[in-house]
Amino acid sequence: MATPIGHRGDITLRALVTLSSADVIACEDTRNSGALLAHYGIKKKQLISYHDHNADGRRPEILKHIAEGASVALISDAGMPLIADPGYKLVRDCRDAGYDVVVIPGANAAITALAGSGLPTDHFYFAGFLPPKSTARQKAIAALQAAPATLVFYESPQRLADTMQDLAKVLGGARLAAVARELTKLYEETRRGTLQELADFYEDADVKGEIVIIVAPPDADAAPAHDLDALLKQHMAELSLRDAVAAVCALTNIKKSEVYARALKLSGKE
Repeated sequence: MATPIGHRGDITLRALVTLSSADVIACEDTRNSGALLAHYGIKKKQLISYHDHNADGRRPEILKHIAEGASVALISDAGMPLIADPGYKLVRDCRDAGYDVVVIPGANAAITALAGSGLPTDHFYFAGFLPPKSTARQKAIAALQAAPATLVFYESPQRLADTMQDLAKVLGGARLAAVARELTKLYEETRRGTLQELADFYEDADVKGEIVIIVAPPDADAAPAHDLDALLKQHMAELSLRDAVAAVCALTNIKKSEVYARALKLSGKE
């Protein structure tokens, strides 16, 4: 079942009833889940840790509880379990054993970020976490380059800058994207721009919190026309007119003649 991804008010009534009635709660971190249960006044529950490092050994124990008649609730530290964690194997084994599996829906960071990104939502591909090393990461990104869907990634704040640079390098700096962080929390933020703009911004930014990266599909990779003036003004403040035009052309794929004419008008040199 889903737990809040930040704001504790996002838990559902059905989830609270289920947690209150469960005999055993399998969770990523018993301390985090214990604090969550205490917040809602749910006491005296048997908590079992279930995460990447102990999942294979824990599943037989959990299945034994179910075989003995106990009801077991599976939760993650935040959001829907099974999304980028080993929960699907527990569901698989439960179904193979003939046990009922009921999903209690709720908050999810990927869907929340996608909904607030302003990027196409009719087709999307959730890619989870990319590899931590640049070479493997670029290879994984390249495999998704032509996917006719908005791409959704999870990332850590420590790797965000490097990942954004690799996304811009492989997919092209002009492709539109958004970076969402601290969703549903006090300092929630969604920043939109081209991949290169975002890569440049996060190169020196002090980033904290959980991160979701949203990348538009390839057929939406050109910056909108109404962004041209803003891009030119930004680059002309730091570069010569010629270099600013070159930079904006690289970011937007707009014809050089069009960008140059607009730059002349903005600079008053027309």
